[in-house]
Amino acid sequence: MDIFKKNFIISTSEQETLNLAEKIAKLIKPGDVISINGELGTGKTCFVKGLAKGMGISQIITSPSFIILKIYHNKIPLYHFDVYRLDKLFQLEDIGFNQFQYGDGVTVIEWGDKIGELLSFDHLQVIFSYYENKKRKIKIVPH
Repeated sequence: MDIFKKNFIISTSEQETLNLAEKIAKLIKPGDVISINGELGTGKTCFVKGLAKGMGISQIITSPSFIILKIYHNKIPLYHFDVYRLDKLFQLEDIGFNQFQYGDGVTVIEWGDKIGELLSFDHLQVIFSYYENKKRKIKIVPH
């Protein structure tokens, strides 16, 4: 897919970000891990919403900032982590992070750069940053 050939993508709206994530959802498979990084308000949760929609998940997607993990059941489950408020890495280990990461679903981690050492060697990194006039610069890096 040509989205991986570009150095970055400029999203001019929330809808464009949703559409991009839906396209990526068509390429993912069980066991995939996606680390989503960027400042507050850059579109991380919006991206997860598009990913979920592209996976056929109809539930309302919200950020699990205060509970760390939300599981969305589907043909392929979506394990949605938000580690922004995480104090210690052992908190993730206590809830079985590796079982999810190496499990039968797709694992998405908002603020994944905070837990880099725990991430699967083989993962997709999506980096959001503010760009001119309310646009977003989205860099997609396969690892």
